[in-house]
Amino acid sequence: MFNPFSKNKSGANAGKMGMLQKIAMKKLAKMSPQEQQKVMQEAMKPKNRDKMIAAMEQMKKSGQITEEQYKIAKQKMGM
Repeated sequence: MFNPFSKNKSGANAGKMGMLQKIAMKKLAKMSPQEQQKVMQEAMKPKNRDKMIAAMEQMKKSGQITEEQYKIAKQKMGM
């Protein structure tokens, strides 16, 4: 039986989004296209971009993402 409070030790839920990510995605989906574009422009400012690159490099070093995933993410960010 499904228990939402149980701790899953198998790692099957590792790829799923957390609660805050789900809320953010729902909020973004409900926004108008103009609002979405404004939010994305804010997120892609050079200061924020540097933070994202640093976080991705750390994830690559720790083995959470592969080199290929890192390159694809940078491509999607326009770098």
